[in-house]
Amino acid sequence: MSPVKSIRHKEQPGYVIHSYPYQETSLIVELFTREFGRLAVVAKGAKRAHSALRSVLMPFHPLTLDWSGRAELKTLRSAEWRSGYRTLMGRSLMCGFYLNELLLKLLHREDPHEQLFDYYSQTLLDLHRSDEPATVLRHFEKNLFQELGYALVLDREARTDQPIKAHERYIYVIDQGPIAARPGINGVELSGQTLIDMNLNQYHSPSTQQQSKTLMRALISHYIGHQTLYSRQLLIDLQAL
Repeated sequence: MSPVKSIRHKEQPGYVIHSYPYQETSLIVELFTREFGRLAVVAKGAKRAHSALRSVLMPFHPLTLDWSGRAELKTLRSAEWRSGYRTLMGRSLMCGFYLNELLLKLLHREDPHEQLFDYYSQTLLDLHRSDEPATVLRHFEKNLFQELGYALVLDREARTDQPIKAHERYIYVIDQGPIAARPGINGVELSGQTLIDMNLNQYHSPSTQQQSKTLMRALISHYIGHQTLYSRQLLIDLQAL
């Protein structure tokens, strides 16, 4: 019986979203790729001082990747930088790490999300350009939920299907949507104007900024369960999110 051949994938676009040491000289690298979603590879010898991979496997750099293997842990063969990298600094850098942690904790391995990959690439560019990173994050979070099948209901009341009214108060119930506010309903209270603004990706109002942030925190905490988002806590500590 002939041995099973290893599958090799070449010239695949992707990003590093996390890495950690493996044995003495290697790394386990979590990648986010356009065609194959999130996957883990071993980068052999990447910790060596003269390794060609050492300076390439950095977060937020668009990469061209080559890996092989049939098991859950693949073997990285090569990685090269592509054009399109923009330096993230300060708050934008911390927001980038927050994006990566969301992908790491919400995406299943080898579950492709090509549209989400494009959103992620654009969001990195937006973080580089924007003076309001929190607004960029809200837009990405909304797209992330949509791509994962948890699309937010923002344009109508969940129980009556009536259009959202700007001056009404609502309570957003996870996995249902906004419900007209009244006693006994558990969820995140917010104004109709905030829902309308979020639906239009407009976050100019301080009230919309605050209420949308509270809603997204509640949704993310629900979907990641007992996991901790360390980057978000750091952003909160820095009053940047």
